[in-house]
Amino acid sequence: MRALPALLSIAFSLLTIAPVNGELALTPAQARKIGQQLWKNECAGTVEGLTSWNKGEDFPSLGIGHFIWYPKGVRPTFEESFPSMIRHLEARGARAPAWVTAARHCPWPDRQSFLAEKDGPRLRGLRDYLAQTVGLQAEFAAQRARRALPKLLAAAPSDRRATLQRRYDAVSTTPQGVYALVDYVNFKGEGTNPAERYRGQGWGLLQVLEEMRPAPPGPPAATEFAAAAKRVLGRRIANAPRPESQWRAGWFSRCDSYARPF
Repeated sequence: MRALPALLSIAFSLLTIAPVNGELALTPAQARKIGQQLWKNECAGTVEGLTSWNKGEDFPSLGIGHFIWYPKGVRPTFEESFPSMIRHLEARGARAPAWVTAARHCPWPDRQSFLAEKDGPRLRGLRDYLAQTVGLQAEFAAQRARRALPKLLAAAPSDRRATLQRRYDAVSTTPQGVYALVDYVNFKGEGTNPAERYRGQGWGLLQVLEEMRPAPPGPPAATEFAAAAKRVLGRRIANAPRPESQWRAGWFSRCDSYARPF
């Protein structure tokens, strides 16, 4: 985790996710922990896990947040995030491998061709680059979480917006809750994309906030957020057009981490 010191700058970005009664003060150590936890959640904290292609999926998952990159001709089902993440890294001065910036789409058409090149120079070089930019990737994930609130409020019925705002604010009042918001948006998206639905039901941050039951701000709200996320993901598994139950234990364990003191 050579680049994790760069996470120091993320602390100031996270202060403005959803200030309640003033700014949420995160220490640099708390900010570093968010980045470390993202890497652990998606890649088990390993460099090898930074370039993955899961069985049954049509795309590779790259970086500490397993950002999606679609091959040419694949119809997007979930929000593509890897190209945006690379643009963020380059804007912050971290030059990506030339073949990455030159590619309009993921250059591997399927999982088999991707795995065949697992130890080739392109994927080795990409893993090195991703391992050296952990802090900037976490910053990208945090900015995505901060931008999610106005988007999901705009997508919600007008008579629900104040309630959703209160629930978001209640979760965001502690570092534990900020981690939950950052991780969940990176994990399952904002919930505003109409394409991200099974049987008309989504599973993003918007749907979790809608699912939450009343809870006081702080740790109780983060605990309820974790429980609501598990209910939403349980519905996704039940509605999925192809089996997703193999991911239930891992998804629920990840949600349980939102309820633990940060």
